Amino acid sequence: MNDDPPEQDISSASHSQRIAIIGAGTIGLSIATFHIPFGNPITIYDTRPNLHEYIQANLPPLLASSSSTTTPHPSSQLPPNLTITTDLASAVQHADIIQESTPEVASLKQSLWARIERLCPPTALLWSSTSGIPASTQSAHLRDPSRLLVVHPYNPPHIMPLLEVVPSPATQPALVRETLRFWREERGRRPVLVRKEVPGFVANRLAFALLREAVHLVAEGVVGVRDVDAVVEASMGPRWAVAGPLRSYAAGGGEKGLKGFFEKIGGTVQECWRDQGRVEMGGEWEKDVFREVQEAYGTFGKEDAEERDSITRGVLEAIRVGRLDAERRREELKVLERVAETEKLD
Repeated sequence: MNDDPPEQDISSASHSQRIAIIGAGTIGLSIATFHIPFGNPITIYDTRPNLHEYIQANLPPLLASSSSTTTPHPSSQLPPNLTITTDLASAVQHADIIQESTPEVASLKQSLWARIERLCPPTALLWSSTSGIPASTQSAHLRDPSRLLVVHPYNPPHIMPLLEVVPSPATQPALVRETLRFWREERGRRPVLVRKEVPGFVANRLAFALLREAVHLVAEGVVGVRDVDAVVEASMGPRWAVAGPLRSYAAGGGEKGLKGFFEKIGGTVQECWRDQGRVEMGGEWEKDVFREVQEAYGTFGKEDAEERDSITRGVLEAIRVGRLDAERRREELKVLERVAETEKLD
């Protein structure tokens, strides 16, 4: 990151936290759903003509089903700390945090950020929810590109704890630190700093690598659609929810860690890497794989989403409780060890 631009004064923004959500699509409404229960003034901006009716229909069900909601809202009533507007100036002119969640079109984001920069306070934090357009591209029309960084949530943001914080080479380090602090300390999430801008950042690259191999195995007739999903759901899914791939395989290597793991089965790993399929968009595989997935699961509807989200919340809560129990046991063990040491001295 470039230290040359003068660092922005962000001391006031972290306290008042007036939040503007730019874009009321799936991600924007989910982010709003997460923030609203904390009581901050939230403004949602979008250009659709029926914006109020659209939010009235789509936001209350999200709030009602959100585990982060501490104060229930009747389905016909919007929360009192929410403002809805189709006027960009009114949305951002007093905002401390501005999170953009508009369509994945670079030119759209560039022009939008240029407008926002002219209208918002100089201390406002500028975050983009993009899943693939780096801050260095989005900031092309900004007078001060050091203000912008990507804060990419994992879908759905009101449930999933991950935020990928991706600065451009020009982003002020102080803004990166404040962004990480906000999500970790004020929102209890798991922000991760991505040190370099790469296509897809980190989460999507990992997910899409697995998706590519799953598509390849189904296309080659190695395994069926439901069975390849079952493999993930019954093995690496729960394991990686507790410990990611590097930590998991390091544990498999015993005292030697990851080096020990590769010493044990490195030959098999290398053979799998060499044999992994190369899948190109628009290839012959699409027709058969798309059809097989449709036949296996049909159309993903509202009830499916609710079931997925409910189970996901349960998994995350179980992990949270499990980690607290493990931490408590470690602390108890430390106490016992100190007592034992004291008794030896006596």
